[in-house]
Amino acid sequence: MSESLDAKRLFDRYSVDVSGDIAFQPGLISQADNGYLIVPANLILANPGLWPNIKSAIQQNLIEPLNLSPTRLPTSVPQAKAYDVKLIVTGERSQLAELEYIDEDFCSGFAMYTEVEEDIHLSEQNLTDYFGLVNWICSQYQLPHLTECGFRRLLLAGMRFTEDQHYLPLGVMWHSQLLTLASQFSDGHALDYKSLDKAIDDKYYRESYLPQRAVYDILDGQVIIETTGEQVGQINGLTVIDMAGHPVSYGEPARISCVIHFGDGDVSDVERKAELGGNLHAKGMMIMQAFLSSALKLDEPLPYSASIVFEQSYSEVDGDSASLAELCCLVSALSESPINQQVAVTGAVDQFGRVQAVGGLNEKIEGFYQVCKHQGFTGNQGVVMPKSNLKHLALHKDVIESIKNGEFHIWSVSTVDEAIPIVMNKPFRGEDDSIIGKIAERIENFERHEHPEGIVQRIKNWFV
Repeated sequence: MSESLDAKRLFDRYSVDVSGDIAFQPGLISQADNGYLIVPANLILANPGLWPNIKSAIQQNLIEPLNLSPTRLPTSVPQAKAYDVKLIVTGERSQLAELEYIDEDFCSGFAMYTEVEEDIHLSEQNLTDYFGLVNWICSQYQLPHLTECGFRRLLLAGMRFTEDQHYLPLGVMWHSQLLTLASQFSDGHALDYKSLDKAIDDKYYRESYLPQRAVYDILDGQVIIETTGEQVGQINGLTVIDMAGHPVSYGEPARISCVIHFGDGDVSDVERKAELGGNLHAKGMMIMQAFLSSALKLDEPLPYSASIVFEQSYSEVDGDSASLAELCCLVSALSESPINQQVAVTGAVDQFGRVQAVGGLNEKIEGFYQVCKHQGFTGNQGVVMPKSNLKHLALHKDVIESIKNGEFHIWSVSTVDEAIPIVMNKPFRGEDDSIIGKIAERIENFERHEHPEGIVQRIKNWFV
């Protein structure tokens, strides 16, 4: 396998001394004759001028050795040689796509394509193979082997890394890094549950500066997040922060608010208008509006307009994972029904009101958990999440302990009808006291002109 690429390393070469004698040095292609040469795609992309010669070599054409002493005459010149070598190019799909621009033959049958999976699906057979891989890594890096409990902790860490309870990572570097760190806590003994747990805690602590600063800003009142009481038109959404230079993403609650006023039914996406909202966020907003219009069964547009915003958000927001929270916020403002601030919400919504899976679930839940923990548990705090995300849960041990103790809760939902009662303590539709019923009643009152006088009308009345 080549870790660098230049003509002098790749092809045969010779130098000539003052007497004309030559010193021959075989290149990587010569060393791989009758075998395989593995080259990362990024090396070819960084040296595209070498590709024609590499291609010629793997097509078994004659390749002249390089003369490193062109000013001296050799007593004999090494002959050109053909090689029987197979080239394996490794890289991401985007890199392989760039190779097609260098040579169209990459996609015309010149090369065979396959994919190497980065994770493995859990099964009885695969688990045995996975244990074999871990034992090989321990031997290769001269690390202590794992106990049965140690393997159990490694499985939990792997599920967290893949964000799926049914998959484990296969990356050698990920395993070697974690196991090397765990060996520092094992006192030379086999790696058990405790040593791996300490290694994971140590890594978590080293990477926790930015998440903790975010929590401190909330505790200091610089960022307003309420985890007690009720508010109309305000909900705790959940976001994932990706910071350049920071090794991991982390979760942070976001206060989403909605206000309404008389209008033509338009729902204003402030993030989009301020060019802080991405295309996926805009799509989620439009889907949410379409569902609400369908649920209300209106013959004409709403007589109200609304404005939805991520409060104290100063960077770009994208993705549709907040559409369930935004929907709850909108119907709260329209029905004038309060939202329980002890509950945070994540999930995407389709046009039929089904709640769909989202990414970064563990980080989102833990971000809200940290705020609740520091502001004080009430026993009723928790997160509403999509039921289809349950297999992605791999929460920090502190969160799991609080759930067991009844301090924190997780509610999984499949539809909007299941989410609204948890957040607003009222059914979404189908009953007299439902949210849809309250919105319909308010629209009826508006059409009969039974709505509170505005400030302009009140001023006019003073002079009548």
